[in-house]
Amino acid sequence: MTVTVAIQMDHVSTIDIDGDSTFAMALEAQKRGYALFHFEPQGLSLSNGRVIATGQPLELRREKGNHFTLGEYKTIDLATESGVVLMRQDPPFDMSYITATHFLEMVHPETLVVNNPREVRNAPEKLFVTEFPQYMPATLITRDRAQVTAFRKEHKDIIVKPLFGNGGVGVFHIKPDDENLNVVLEMFEAQSRDPIIVQAYLKDVRSGDKRIILIDGEIAGATNRVPQEGESRSNMHVGGQPEKSKLTDREREICAVLGPELKKRGLLFVGIDVIGGLMTEINVTSPTGIQEINRFDDVCLEADIWDAIETKL
Repeated sequence: MTVTVAIQMDHVSTIDIDGDSTFAMALEAQKRGYALFHFEPQGLSLSNGRVIATGQPLELRREKGNHFTLGEYKTIDLATESGVVLMRQDPPFDMSYITATHFLEMVHPETLVVNNPREVRNAPEKLFVTEFPQYMPATLITRDRAQVTAFRKEHKDIIVKPLFGNGGVGVFHIKPDDENLNVVLEMFEAQSRDPIIVQAYLKDVRSGDKRIILIDGEIAGATNRVPQEGESRSNMHVGGQPEKSKLTDREREICAVLGPELKKRGLLFVGIDVIGGLMTEINVTSPTGIQEINRFDDVCLEADIWDAIETKL
């Protein structure tokens, strides 16, 4: 019987087929003979102890403007009608996201969820990385303005960003002579009760922010993302330009320490961000970058991901 891969993602119509990692992973699954089932996060429900998803059968093709066909809506039981669930919607890592991990944990590992939903819940990008302080820039996580002021006084040039944000949204570079710090803090306080994250600005970001992909704890490849002129963010969502890259000895050291921990936690597909030999994030929710690495290195990382998944089925 054909195994169904249920993909929890933002709507397939919104994706960039030349850059989206979920598209590449789903296309590879289809190539291997799996049936695809597409559902958005709001389609996930818990009904009398059963984890169900309302969505549509999906077919994909690499044709711009015509990359998908969706079937009729139906509801499936993820425990009995799917063999793999890919949890691939974009953050923010909010209570909706956390609730989804609780639901999916009820079917995992009998139905394999990638990544392990319990460990995704326990590993927000900007918090998980703090378990490896020897590889991080100076970092403060707080809601206390006095702590932020003291940190700025010490480090002068700082980055201020939301703790649970993504894609470079809400990231501010506060230079030593910048008078807008209090305005930025007021904005964060008005938007959320969450702490913010403050880090020493890394000048090496001008040379790029390296995205390193690890598959089941092993290095799979890397691409360097260079920010546009006048921009401190290197995220490709905001115009960062990817370029071919090789790993340094320092980056290999980071991966050697991090890899076994990822494997132990069932975090099969992970992207880490490294600037000047310092790690700033560990992305476990919906990492991107595999299509860029494929093009630069003439590899097929989605095939490597599926090889790893299939060893666990």
